[in-house]
Amino acid sequence: MKKIAFSILFCTIFLGCSTGGDSDPDLPKNIAPTIPTLSSPSNTLLCVNNILEFKWEASSDGNGDAITYKIEISKDNQFTSISKTATVSGTTMTFTLERGVAYYWRVEAIDSKNESSGFSKVFSLYTEGDGATNYLPYAPQLIKPELSASIEVTTATLEWLGSDVDDDPLTYDIYFDENNPPTTLVSENQVVQTFEVLLAPNKTYYWKVIVKDNKEGRTIGQVWNFSTH
Repeated sequence: MKKIAFSILFCTIFLGCSTGGDSDPDLPKNIAPTIPTLSSPSNTLLCVNNILEFKWEASSDGNGDAITYKIEISKDNQFTSISKTATVSGTTMTFTLERGVAYYWRVEAIDSKNESSGFSKVFSLYTEGDGATNYLPYAPQLIKPELSASIEVTTATLEWLGSDVDDDPLTYDIYFDENNPPTTLVSENQVVQTFEVLLAPNKTYYWKVIVKDNKEGRTIGQVWNFSTH
C-alpha cells in the first residue's frame, strides 16, 4: 500500500513540474523574421561584370532575435541545382559568376531560434559574355496554375511570364499532356503568355514553355504540373 501511495505522489510531482516549458502561455511566441526585399542587381539586369555584389534590405524580427541571411543563386528559376550559396549576418554578399549565363537569385532570413521567413521573390540577371551579340531569353516564370496544385475545373488557363535582357520580341511554344516531360506541342509561335486547355477529372498534367527571341535564341523552361479531381 505504501508503494502505491509513493508512486501516486511521485507521478503527481512529476506531472506538476512538466507543465511549463514551451507550452507555458506566459512565454512569448516566436515570430519568424520578415521576408527580405532584394535590392541589387536589379531584376533582369544585364551585368557587364561577372564579379557581383548582391544586396537586400534587412529583415525585422518581432522578438528582437538576431538574424542571418541565406542567399541562393541558380542557373534555373526552380533552383533545382544551386550554383552559389552562403549564410551571412549582413545584407550583402559578393560572388564571382560565369560569363554569358542567366542566373536567378533569392534570399531568406533566419532568426537565432531557426525560424525562417521563407524565400524572397526571385530576381534574374545575365552576365555579359565575351563578344556576345545576343542573349538568350530568361526561363519563363510560372504564374498559374500553381506548381503541383489540385484543381476542380474542366478548363484551365496556363499562364507564365517571359522576359529578355535585350528586350527582343518573344514567342512561345507550349507543350502539354500527361507525360513527364510533355511531348505534345499544343501551340507554336504564339505571342501571348496564356493558353487555355481542356481537362479531365482525376488526371495529372505536365506542361512546359519554350521561349524564343527573333535572333534564334531559344530557352527551354522547366516542366510544371498540376492535378484534377
